[in-house]
Amino acid sequence: MSAPVVYFWKKSVFIRLIPALIAGILLQWQINLPPLFLNSGMFFCLLLLLLYFFIPIRHRFRFSFLNGVACLVLFTCTGARLTYAQNARNSASWFDKYYSDSSALLVRSIEPPVIKERSIKVLASVSEVITGSEVQHTTGDIVVYFDRNTPVTSLQYGTRLLFKKRLQEIRNSGNPGAFDYRRYCFFQGITHQVYLDQNEFTALKETCRQPFQSFIFFVRQKIVSILKRYIRGEKETGLAEALLVGYKDNLDKSLVQAYSNTGVVHIIAISGLHLGLIYWLLVQLCKPLSRRKRTMWLSPLIIISGLWLFSFLAGAQPSVLRSAVMFSCLALGEGLNRKTNIYNSLAFSAFILLCYNPYWLWDTGFQLSYVAVLSLVIFMNFIKNIVCFENRLINAIWKLSAVTLAAQVLTLPLCIYYFHQVPICFLFTNLVAVPLSSIILMGEIMLIVISFIPIAASVTGQLISILIKCMNGFIEKIDLFPFATWGNLQVSLTQTIILFILIIGFSYWLMERNLAGFKAGLICMLAFTLLRSISFIVSSRQKKIIIYNLPQKRAIDIIEGNHYQFIGDSSLQTGISRNSILGPARTFFRSTKNAKTAITSNTYLSWHGKHILMLETRMKFKYSSCRPLIDIVLISGRPSISINNLFIGLNIKQIVADASVPYWKAVLWKRECEQLHIPWHYVSEEGAFAITLP
Repeated sequence: MSAPVVYFWKKSVFIRLIPALIAGILLQWQINLPPLFLNSGMFFCLLLLLLYFFIPIRHRFRFSFLNGVACLVLFTCTGARLTYAQNARNSASWFDKYYSDSSALLVRSIEPPVIKERSIKVLASVSEVITGSEVQHTTGDIVVYFDRNTPVTSLQYGTRLLFKKRLQEIRNSGNPGAFDYRRYCFFQGITHQVYLDQNEFTALKETCRQPFQSFIFFVRQKIVSILKRYIRGEKETGLAEALLVGYKDNLDKSLVQAYSNTGVVHIIAISGLHLGLIYWLLVQLCKPLSRRKRTMWLSPLIIISGLWLFSFLAGAQPSVLRSAVMFSCLALGEGLNRKTNIYNSLAFSAFILLCYNPYWLWDTGFQLSYVAVLSLVIFMNFIKNIVCFENRLINAIWKLSAVTLAAQVLTLPLCIYYFHQVPICFLFTNLVAVPLSSIILMGEIMLIVISFIPIAASVTGQLISILIKCMNGFIEKIDLFPFATWGNLQVSLTQTIILFILIIGFSYWLMERNLAGFKAGLICMLAFTLLRSISFIVSSRQKKIIIYNLPQKRAIDIIEGNHYQFIGDSSLQTGISRNSILGPARTFFRSTKNAKTAITSNTYLSWHGKHILMLETRMKFKYSSCRPLIDIVLISGRPSISINNLFIGLNIKQIVADASVPYWKAVLWKRECEQLHIPWHYVSEEGAFAITLP
């Protein structure tokens, strides 16, 4: 058994290099090593590798271990150096190094505008920072929000805008269990944002556009316009746009939630499934070229060009690029009549993508994409061979089921860690949704091809609309089943790693009949059970008050053990706000049961020795020499109150203004608090406010 393993290890170069690169990325993110140290390390390792080749051949074997270590350290330093270079703040031309509140900014829109419910969003690159008479050419991206009534024609790709308004750093909401939006934007190179009214900016006549990007945006917009013209229904059109070109601005949020709950959200996110279909189509079209020696070289060229064009049209997301790299390697291998090692090819594609952008290591789609493919490669044949049916139709259904099951084996821990749920009906929904979505995608491609024939395009569009409506209806009905999703699951990173080892250990035991795998799996099962039990005991004893950061809303949770009581806007208890803000926080604290006892007063709350006064309107107090103790004064809305008057009548320990308080009011109250030395917390600026009681 050792010889094949050693042979595999020697032949799979990138499987050995990718861990070192990832280690360097993680090390740089945690420690932020200086570039001089990293450059010196790379130089020293290169010197050792060079000296190794000057050692006589008879002595090389003795120093081969040091050679391997030097190689791994070199790629570790390379990963750290690439991460340092990717950090926008480390650039000498980063705009924030020259920006002040008195500066004017010249920016260039680098994407077409996105029309939202209350505003227009534009991603822009800061070209120049103008401070007085000094002009500094800079780099760095910001998000610019415009008034909803601003003409979209003045905000197109390549438009140059001049404005002078204070930028705001992108902040997280601070809500427990919430998505780390600040880090997400930072990984995209975006650190600041600004909101501009129509009279606060000037659009210059001169534009700055890149020909290839202009072509991509033009083609993408043309495809979207064709889909909107021939496919009926808002939900149907939004899904069609997401399926074909990854355009998700018109996707219905409740529909996306239904796809996520039923385990088929991967259909909406363009990945290997879509690239596989495009690859198959291109292979079929290029078969005549492959049969002739003179035109054989054109086949891989056309296939690879088509794959990458589609990838850029789809937004060049990490999962798409991973698939594009993989299928490009496959096309080259077939063109050169060479077989490739799938594990080494996977490692190679990950290596290339992480060299291009090290921050993709934290991308959920990137992780799920690679883990799913790895799971397919490892478990597909094993699961498929468990049962064999004589009936061809049943056997085909079983093979499709085996693909779905194999992909879920290793993705399960990541799904629980990131999404806190397990779709129970994923096997059934995938059996219907995957073939149907493939047919829809092929139909959309045909629609684009025949769009110049109105009658044929109209008929094709109607058929696609019917198929999408049927698929959406099927998914939404499955989502209504009470057992469709096992939700409210909370696992830590440590528990997730242990769960991975547990699955790998038991899988190794089942597939290879190796007792060591069983022992490893059993130990991990005991460790996982122990950690879970401890976390449940801790959560059952918790007492917390959470004041959420929800724009223009009042939202408070009183948490005791596994129960919560909500105070605030009743509309937040249902819909998207509950799923995206309140739900994750309650899952994070494992407090998912609504307490039966209601809060009797919306003004005063005494809970486990904490006294909380909640002000929404002006209140009158009877002042006396005995000032009652108030631990927290929570201000909501815009009541006409004076902090000085409150301080005279009350012994206040802390004042908190929730997200329903306007900024200008918060500024006035903050000044009063600073004069009286009362701790102040404004939720909209400092994030959610939480109190933990012993």
